[in-house]
Amino acid sequence: MYLRLLAAAVAALALSACSPPTVPDVTYFRLPPAAPVPRLAKPLSVLPIEVATFRAEGVYAEQAVLYATAPDAGALRAYHYQLWSDPPARGLQERLTNRLRDAGVAPLVTDRLPASVQALRVQGRILHYERVPQAQGVVAQVEFEMRVEQDSGEPLLERSYRAEAAAAGDTMAATAQAFGAAVDETFAKFQGDFVVLAGGKP
Repeated sequence: MYLRLLAAAVAALALSACSPPTVPDVTYFRLPPAAPVPRLAKPLSVLPIEVATFRAEGVYAEQAVLYATAPDAGALRAYHYQLWSDPPARGLQERLTNRLRDAGVAPLVTDRLPASVQALRVQGRILHYERVPQAQGVVAQVEFEMRVEQDSGEPLLERSYRAEAAAAGDTMAATAQAFGAAVDETFAKFQGDFVVLAGGKP
């Protein structure tokens, strides 16, 4: 009896040793809610504003959270099980649309308008959107190329905006919070330039 139990235990251990490793759960992250922005006394533009989906090329078009292998290494990798809840190109469009709308920049700020409607068109392109390890900890690094143009295609504003925000810890949740802070910093700079473009005070 004892020998049979021992043999069964040995067989169970052998089977467990051959079983594949547990696959980690996929976790989805989203940016934290944006802080309220002051509403302008009056709209900056009488024309409606359309915010397009951000352009994202190469790995920046993916839903995975990206990270640099080392500061200034010039190499990026993607996490396999840590993803953004929305592709960054779409999430950034929604966040900027809501910001300009809440600030009252124009009577109508939307993410979609017919091409026949006269409007100001805001376009963004993702240049950097990654988690970067540094000596003092992890930072979220973002950079966007922003463009405002009329229906004729003439650019009224075209420049890049860059920001970094330190994460409060090494967790991905802390990194998502840092991404939110960095994104909002760039959008605040863009909104300030938009105010100047419209002839107001920054």
